Amino acid sequence: MRLMRSLSDILEEYEFLEGDDRYGLLIELGRTLEPMPDALKTDATLVRGCSAAVWVYPASQQEQKLHFLADSNAAITKGIVALVISAVQDRPASEVAQMDVMGALAPFDLKNQLSSNRTQGVPNMIGLVKEHAARIAS
Repeated sequence: MRLMRSLSDILEEYEFLEGDDRYGLLIELGRTLEPMPDALKTDATLVRGCSAAVWVYPASQQEQKLHFLADSNAAITKGIVALVISAVQDRPASEVAQMDVMGALAPFDLKNQLSSNRTQGVPNMIGLVKEHAARIAS
């Protein structure tokens, strides 16, 4: 299991960068995602509404903490996936179920940084993660 950077740590670097360097950071974040086996990339783990293919799989929930595997077939989208995962990875299910993930991602201003088709699936991915968290927490 890889240790992900915290969202605040990523934001600190992101705010320092501009334009293409921000894209570079997102691509680099995507590369740090824990590898997701191809066998888990199924219709059941596919996030609907994304312009690129995005898969999210709840790998485990030890001590009520969530752990996800995720991947995308597009580099920048995979970076956005990594941002979402870093906001919720290895946190208690009850915390994630109540969390404002979109609010946590707001400082990244993704809507203005990326084309709308790159960000349209983000709410669906967050919804899937929060739905899983709520199921585990109850």
